[in-house]
This record gives sequence, structure tokens and C-alpha cells, in this order.
Amino acid sequence: MPATKQVLAFDLGAESGRALVGKFDGQRLGLDVVHRFPNGAVQTLDTLHWDVLRLYGEMVAGLRKAHAEHGDLASMGVDTWGVDFALVGRDGTLLGNPRHYRDPHTEAIMDQAFAKVPRAAVFRQTGIQFMRFNSLFQILALMRDRSPLLDVAESMLFIPDLFNYWFTGIKVNEYTDASTSQMLDPAKRTWARDLIRSFGIPDKMLGTIIQPGTVLGPLRTSVANQAGVTPLPVIAPATHDTAAAVAAVPAQGDAWAYISSGTWSLMGVEVKEPQVGDKALVFNFTNEGGVGGTIRLLKNIAGLWLVQECRRTWEREGKSFTYEELMKLAEAATPPGPPLARGGDGAVGSIVNPDDASFVLPTSMPAALADYCRKTGQCVPADPGAIIRCALDSLALRYRWVLERLEELTGRRINTIHIVGGGCRNTLLCQLAADCCNRTVVAGPVEATALGNVLVQMIGLGLIKSLAEGREIIRRSFEVHTYEPRLAERWGEAYKRFVGLIQASVAA
Repeated sequence: MPATKQVLAFDLGAESGRALVGKFDGQRLGLDVVHRFPNGAVQTLDTLHWDVLRLYGEMVAGLRKAHAEHGDLASMGVDTWGVDFALVGRDGTLLGNPRHYRDPHTEAIMDQAFAKVPRAAVFRQTGIQFMRFNSLFQILALMRDRSPLLDVAESMLFIPDLFNYWFTGIKVNEYTDASTSQMLDPAKRTWARDLIRSFGIPDKMLGTIIQPGTVLGPLRTSVANQAGVTPLPVIAPATHDTAAAVAAVPAQGDAWAYISSGTWSLMGVEVKEPQVGDKALVFNFTNEGGVGGTIRLLKNIAGLWLVQECRRTWEREGKSFTYEELMKLAEAATPPGPPLARGGDGAVGSIVNPDDASFVLPTSMPAALADYCRKTGQCVPADPGAIIRCALDSLALRYRWVLERLEELTGRRINTIHIVGGGCRNTLLCQLAADCCNRTVVAGPVEATALGNVLVQMIGLGLIKSLAEGREIIRRSFEVHTYEPRLAERWGEAYKRFVGLIQASVAA
């Protein structure tokens, strides 16, 4: 039996960050969380920022704890959310705290962009789903506002690239995270420079693209001394958290889709070549970079953000619920459609399009959900159980819509949906997804993002030969829970109503 190898994975999400030690004995993989820390938007005046300096300090503390508790580490790697970036000046100085993707400065920017370069032309060159907070539109908003930062910026580093720069002194752009920017050519895997120049964006800011698994270099001596460790190798895993999560999906064959479930639900399939044709454009799908030369053809869905924001609103109002309490209330609430799912009084549960713009940054999520139902002529959910049930049923219906579009785009039947990430612990949502989509749902592992980070580091170290081998190790190492569809026919009428909502929002 080979000696156990240990690597450190930093996994940063929109609400929290963690440092985890991955342990590989040659057969199985294990994870230990050594440090947790909060994350979230910081508002100054009317602008939302990320506090990257505090996050970096927490990561150094996590490195120190990992070494103290587990001893020598073979490498370390960072993954975070996508699209957001830092601007760095000539001397390596951070030019202000990076903007948060939910900052309102990008409102209406897409229409202004398409007046210069048509929507279809942007999609043909990037293959990315249109969302106003994509890096491209964030930069165009800065240009519109004549931000002085652009005048002195020498480098654009996505959030994991920034941390890697501080750890190693090396400025590069990792492929999977850069692919979320809507500035990368998905076929060539390089910057879409013609598009970038057509918008007048200074392309001197764009760095060298590196692939996941690249060994960047040793940890800077000053950082190593601060953390009390030797200068271990810093590896760029799949630095975009969804790419890391998909790498750890314990799937076989190609008749499967994934949902990386958390604040966002990222639902898609792996393909070899990007889909940038008319259907993908109309469906507003995205082609993001994956591990091992794959493309993640997927759709960004609002996800458990709807539930999280409801809970936060109620807490501000003095009504505290655990997630477990909310799920029990939702399970008892009225489902969305007949024949057997009608309530005893004939009532039908309300549904929404979870990706409606009104849910991006509402003052009150429960009020926003109620207002949507009111405007669409539905019963207004009046209590927490009905509101959360509305959100979860709507997510399950959105999954079905995306599933059908994926099958249409790829021409292949999807038999299994793998749900990974924190959302796979939501047993109600997993069962609703199986029922509504009429597909087997396999839930787990919960820590897919961190596991994908660890797997790609192991590949970079030469300890694992391929992504397929890594997924086999995941299957051996972690239990999953299977949900079979029950009474799928109940969802037919609700799905018709949902498709009507989608069509109405497109027409508007």
C-alpha cells in the first residue's frame, strides 16, 4: 500500500469558504475540514464588493491549521465562484476590492453592448449564457462609467487567479474560470480577441491561459514562513467551483446529466465540442471549460438562493427557521398540480420562473415570490411552507425544462441526473427533481467541489492518471443516495403552466 498523500484544497463559495485536506491512500479518498470562514458581499455606499484581503488572510490561517493538524502537504489549490475579477496595476497592486457579481452597476448593460455587437455575434464567439454579471458586461459597465481603474490596470485576474498570484507571484488565467467570462473562444480555448477589441476593451489585461492541473510553482517563501510550512507546490485545479464539482461526479458512460446544487443550480452535460448554434443561442445555454479537454454544456439556474434569501428575510423580521424546519413545512404544503396533487380544497400550489430578473437581488424574497404569483394570476403563497414549496417546485420544473433542452441539443437520452454539492442534502428537492423529470436522481457526494479540486491536484502530481480514474476513486470512496421517480404523471399540468411562464417572460 503506497504512503498516503495529502493535499490542501481551498473551496470558496458565495456564502462561505473552507480549507480541506484531501487524503489519498492509492485506493480511496478522504476529506477533513480544517478551517471554515464566512464570505459575502460588503456594501460601501451603493456598491457591492468582495473582501478579498480578509479571505486571503483566512486562507493563510487555513494553511497554517492544515499543516499543524495533518503535517506535510504535497500541494495546495484554490477554487472559487466564476465571472468576478480583480484589476492589478503595474507594480502588482490590487486596484480596489473586486465587485460582487450581484452589484447593480451592470443593469441594462447588455442592451448597450448588443447595440455595438449583436447578441448572436457575441454568442458565436464565446458560447456563453447571457447574464448581466458576466465578466464581459462587468468590464463594459466600468468602461461606460469611465472607471479610472481601467486606465492603470495591467492585469485582469479572476478571483482564484488573484489568490494564486498572492501565493506564488505568478499572474496567469486558469482556463475553467476564464471560460465563464464570456471573453473566451470555446473552440480554440483562447481569448476571443476580435470580440474583445470590437468592444474597445484593452486586451493587454488578458493573461496566459493555463489548463487545470498546471503546477504554478512553489509557495512564496514569505507566505510559507508566515504559515509555518515549507514552500509546497501550488497547483491550479479546476479553479471554477462548478468545473471542480463536475470533475467529481461519480458517473459512468454518457447518458447522465449533473446538477451542481447550492446557491446556484448548474445543470448540464459533458460534451467534446462547444454548441454555439441557433438552438443553443435561443435556449441561452453556456459552454464552459471542463477538466480533460471537456466542455460543460449547461444552464445557470437560480438555485437555493431563493430559499436562502427567504430565510434571511424572515430572520431580519425576527422569525428564525432552520433549513430542516423549512423543508418540513414545504413538504406539507400544497404541490403544484393535479390530479392527485390538488389540496383538499381544490387549491393548486403556485410556481414561478426561478430565473426571473425580479429574484436576482430583491429587497424581500418572500415578497418578490408573492408578487410574481400575483402578477401571473396565481394563488399567492401566504406562509413560509407554501413559499418554500413554491420555490422548490419551481426549481424542479426548471430542471425538467433544461433536461429536455439538453437532450434536444445533444441528441442523446439522459437516464440519470447526478446532484452534487450542498443541495444534494435537500431530500425534498432531490425527490421533486426525480418526480418532475421522471428520471433517476443520484445524490452525492456533498463535497464534490472540494473533491474535484483534490482530484485535479492529484492528477497534476501524477498520482491519478485521468479524470475517469478519479471518478472511479470517488465511487469507491463515498456513498450516494438514489431517488426513483414517483407518480411522475402528476407533474404534467404543472409543467404546461411552467412552460407558459417561460414563454411569457421571453416574449416580454
